[in-house]
Amino acid sequence: MQIPIYQIDAFANGPFKGNPAAVCPLREWLPDDVLQAIAMENNLSETAFFVPEGGGYQLRWFTPAVEVDLCGHATLATGYVVLNNLSPELDQVSFETKSGALHVRRDGDQLSMDFPSLPAEQAVQPPPTLVSALGAMPIEFRAIRGVHGAPYVLAVLETEAQVAGLDPNFAGLGANVIATAPGDDVDFVSRFFAPMSGIDEDPVTGSAHCTLTPYWAERLGKTELVAQQISTRGGDIGCRLMRNDAGDRVILTGNCIAFMSGQIDLPS
Repeated sequence: MQIPIYQIDAFANGPFKGNPAAVCPLREWLPDDVLQAIAMENNLSETAFFVPEGGGYQLRWFTPAVEVDLCGHATLATGYVVLNNLSPELDQVSFETKSGALHVRRDGDQLSMDFPSLPAEQAVQPPPTLVSALGAMPIEFRAIRGVHGAPYVLAVLETEAQVAGLDPNFAGLGANVIATAPGDDVDFVSRFFAPMSGIDEDPVTGSAHCTLTPYWAERLGKTELVAQQISTRGGDIGCRLMRNDAGDRVILTGNCIAFMSGQIDLPS
């Protein structure tokens, strides 16, 4: 059995930047243990699998360790594969996912995604063990509900340099952590540590910006923001908060760069 595979760098501002995702089109779903094994073999932060459904697709995401409920960079990468390789005549593609309907559309030379807003909850006192493992005392700490099936928190620091200098003890964090601060040249910066999902540090995390966007929109008093995730690879994300009665949405915009394509050979 042969499965096409594409590796796409999402939210990339140049070659070997952004977050690499594997994208695998399927005719029908394979058993979950096979999907997880493929993701583990790929050993990227996310592998996206999708199958046709109606006028769009069903989409699922797997880290090397677990299936997740929402993933931004692998959705952007999947949209890139559909709009550039599979159906280049389209301007938009829709995906049904565990987090509802998600849409990727052409936006000039970039791609934009329509995602749910996931605002952080009321500020709480950070556990001393987390502060020690993070290696910095946040000026603000908020819990985030219902993301990735794991404890998930927002830690706000004072400066970009503090975020850049973090060297966490991943085993001691006990939660997935978004660390963020005002940016020196952009509206805000972040890093994302996800040991509870099998990823020590994710290079660029779209889903984290579903929380970061409403936080910084409120704090800075504007709904259109420019963000950078300052991991070693780094990535640029355009963020826009759309408010409506049906529920706020976050529009995330970025570049994709194709790195390679090929096929997976599985036993029949």
